[in-house]
Amino acid sequence: MMDVAQRAGVSPMTVSRALKDGTSVSAKTREKVAKAAEDLGYVFDSTASNLRSQKSNFVAVTIPSINNANFAQTVRGLSDGLRPSGLQILLGYTDYDTAQEEQLIEQLLTRRPEAIVVTGGKHTPRARRLLENAGIPVVETWDLPEDPIGNVVGFSNAAAVGRLVDHLVEQGRRKIAFIGGDTTRDTRGADRRLGFLHAMERHGLLPDRLIAVGTPPISMREGANAMGRLLDTMPDTEAVICVSDLSAFGALTECQRRGVAVPDRMSVAGFGDYDIGQICVPSMTTINPFPIEIGQQAARVILDLLEGKPTDRILTIVPELLVRESTQLTPSHRV
Repeated sequence: MMDVAQRAGVSPMTVSRALKDGTSVSAKTREKVAKAAEDLGYVFDSTASNLRSQKSNFVAVTIPSINNANFAQTVRGLSDGLRPSGLQILLGYTDYDTAQEEQLIEQLLTRRPEAIVVTGGKHTPRARRLLENAGIPVVETWDLPEDPIGNVVGFSNAAAVGRLVDHLVEQGRRKIAFIGGDTTRDTRGADRRLGFLHAMERHGLLPDRLIAVGTPPISMREGANAMGRLLDTMPDTEAVICVSDLSAFGALTECQRRGVAVPDRMSVAGFGDYDIGQICVPSMTTINPFPIEIGQQAARVILDLLEGKPTDRILTIVPELLVRESTQLTPSHRV
C-alpha cells in the first residue's frame, strides 16, 4: 500500500479509502490510485478491514460431492444469487459422511461466515448444536427436515420417487425394483428408497425388489452391475427405479448388452435430470429437482435474513416428473 501511495502521490490512508466503495475520495484521486495499483499488480487485503467491520463477506456451503452435476448447479444458483451483494462462497464437501460434515461445519464456523448453507436435514447431534448456536442464518437444502434448524429450501425426496412409482403403475407395471446405494451415508437416497417402499405398499404391491450397491455416489458401472444382479436373481422384473440418472444409465446399458428391450420388456427411470438422461437412447424418464432454483432461493433467503427482512422459513420446491422414452409403453405393451 505504501508503494501504491508513493506512485500515486497520496498517503497510504488515502489509498485504503480509494480502494473501498462508499468512501469520501474524489473520482480523480480514486482513478489515480486505481491506476497505480494496476501498474504494480497490487490487490487490496481486506482482512484488517473485515476485522474492524466484523464481516467476513462470505457464505459457507457444504455439499456431499464436488463432481455431482446437481450439487454443482445448486452452488451455481447460490453464487449467482449472492454475487450482486458482494458475498462469496467458501465451499466444503462432505463425501456423504455426516461425521465429515460435522468437522467441516466446525472449521467453517471458525472463519465467521455471514451465513451457512448445508445439504440435507440430517446431521450428527454435535453438528446440529454447532448450527443452532452459530448465531448466523442457517439454510438446509435438498430436503424437508422434520425439525428444521433455521430456514429450509428443499423438497421431499420420498414423494418425488412416489410419483415415479405412480407413473410406472399407470403404465401397467407391477413388479418394480429399486436400485440404490448405502443408505447409512446418503440420507437423500435413503428417503428415495423409503418413498419407493411406501408407494409400492400404497398400490398393494410387494416392495421386495431392492438392490443395494456401492458407496454413494453410485456410478454408471455400479448401476450396470446392480441391473445385472437384478436380471439374474429376479428376471421377471418389469421396471426399475434408480437412485440417480447415472446409475439408471448404467442399468439401461446393461439391458442393452443383454438384449432386454427398453421400455417394452423393462422400464428404467432415474433421478436428477442429468444431461446424459436427455441424450441417451432411449431417453430417460427422471425427476427434475430444479437444483439451480434451490441455490437461487437459498441466496434470496440469506440476503433477506441479513437485511432483516421477513422470509418464509420453509420454501418447498416441487420437483417435476419428466416422462421420456425409457418408460413410455405403447397401449399394446401395457399389461
